[in-house]
Amino acid sequence: MASTSESEAHGIDLVHRYLEEQRVAHEVVDHEETSSAAQEAKAAGVPPDHAAKTMVLRDGEGYRLAVIPASCRLDLQKAREVLDASTHLRLASEPEMEADFASFDVGALPPLGPMLPAPEALDTRLMDHKRILCSGGDHRHSVLVDPRDLARVGEATVADVCED
Repeated sequence: MASTSESEAHGIDLVHRYLEEQRVAHEVVDHEETSSAAQEAKAAGVPPDHAAKTMVLRDGEGYRLAVIPASCRLDLQKAREVLDASTHLRLASEPEMEADFASFDVGALPPLGPMLPAPEALDTRLMDHKRILCSGGDHRHSVLVDPRDLARVGEATVADVCED
C-alpha cells in the first residue's frame, strides 16, 4: 500500500498524527462501519457512557464542539452558556460539515477542536473514566484516550452540557 501524502491524509490518519504530535497516549480501534456513537461503542465493546459523541454546533459563521457521553443528550442552552455562543447556536447540518470538514466523514468528527478549529466543551461526565472512546474521523475507526488529555489538547472547557 502506498504511503499517504499530507494532502491525501484522511480521517483516522489525521487524528492519529495529531495525537502523536501532541504526545497523547491513545489506541486506534478498528471496527465495523457504524453510524452513531452508541453503535460505535457496541462495535468496540465499550459501554455507551464510556463513549463520547462530538456534537458539531454552528454559531453564525463559526463552529463550536460539545463532546458528551453517547448515552446522553446535549442541552443546547447549557452549551450556549459554556461556549459563550450567541442565541443562534444550533446543530450544524450535514452539508455544512461535509463542505467545511472534508477530511472527515460526516458524523465522525473527532473531539479535537484545534484540528477544525472550533472552541470545545467537554461534558464533566466523561471525566469519570480513565479512557473514553471517541470518533476517529471516519465510521470504521475510533480512538481510546484519557479524557484529561482530550481536555488538555482540545483546550476544552469542562462543564455540564447534557440534559438533566
